[in-house]
Amino acid sequence: MIVGMHVALVTETFPPEVNGVAMTLGRMADGLSRRGHRVQIVRPSQQPVVRFPEHPSRDELLVGGLPIPRYPGLRFGLPAGRALLAAWRATRPDIVHVATEGPLGWSALAAADRLGIPVSSGYHTNFQAYSRHYGIGWLYGAINRYLRHFHNRTRATLVPSRALAERLTRDGFSNLILLARGVDTGLFRPARRSDELRRIWNAGPDTLIAAYVGRIAPEKNLGLVVRGFEAIRQAHPDAKLLFVGDGPQKQALARRHPEHIHAGMRHGEDLAAHYASADIFLFPSLTETFGNVTLEAMASGLGVVAYDCAAAGELIEHGVSGLLAPLGDERRFIADAVRLAADPALLAWLRQHAVAGVARFDWESIHDALAGTFQNIVRGNTKRQ
Repeated sequence: MIVGMHVALVTETFPPEVNGVAMTLGRMADGLSRRGHRVQIVRPSQQPVVRFPEHPSRDELLVGGLPIPRYPGLRFGLPAGRALLAAWRATRPDIVHVATEGPLGWSALAAADRLGIPVSSGYHTNFQAYSRHYGIGWLYGAINRYLRHFHNRTRATLVPSRALAERLTRDGFSNLILLARGVDTGLFRPARRSDELRRIWNAGPDTLIAAYVGRIAPEKNLGLVVRGFEAIRQAHPDAKLLFVGDGPQKQALARRHPEHIHAGMRHGEDLAAHYASADIFLFPSLTETFGNVTLEAMASGLGVVAYDCAAAGELIEHGVSGLLAPLGDERRFIADAVRLAADPALLAWLRQHAVAGVARFDWESIHDALAGTFQNIVRGNTKRQ
């Protein structure tokens, strides 16, 4: 057991920014700190500048950054090799974990290599899949080659699902370690259901509410959410559709569909109440590496309709704890949404078993595994190809 590791965590997004990567990394830092390890957060300065309260086992190194096109509020880090070399020579970390693969991450990898510090990485975002939704699909192959080269320079790459590990292995990625994500079942639970919130939505006790929670962005396939809900309304004219989240398509979606509930970004207990006050969760994304929102929806007791991929494909037993459509089969996705809305007994069954299905995904056991993985890398117990 290595006591008091010094971990440098390099990322281009971190709380209070709200997205799956930031949430996961915030949890990671907290879990390591609670286990007696020192964590240095290396990240671009946020706008407005946000600094954390002083913490005995955490510090941060802010570097330059620029806004990410089409993603207001998010920034990518600029190369910071000199600053990283100076900082890590003064206080040498035991391991550098690079969570994002941009210019900042590349410079961190180069600086750590120069100093002989072991490096691990995390695969959080399918950037090559995103390219097809932003008019640069022709770059898919080049992006995939870059990501493979980047991650294969590290001692290990942490991936959140078996399916992703299998795909990356086929694409030539090496030294992959499976590390799942967790969910705060104390926060996300059916008891957060709010009659007052449903009244604000003009929903009665029996009104069916379908929800989508996540980035309001092209890669999330939100058109299928709308089409699935329109099919639901053929049988349930009083049903309502709730969108929770922010992103580059938020305003356009609200203008195009003012009849739906656009709740914007929500946090903490307010977010948990929005989940639990809905009934069905529609999640047709095809670009997830995991999909933390799937765990949160299940823990909140929603009937989930999703594609058989990422977290949904690994956590949901079809017909028991949710409904899974074959990957990319839009007709089946819509049919599953309609079937669930039309069958109260099935919906009740799925909601009950969804909660039970995620009960074992507690963050503490995942953080134990994370610390153990870092310790093995520091000891040299993982190979570098």
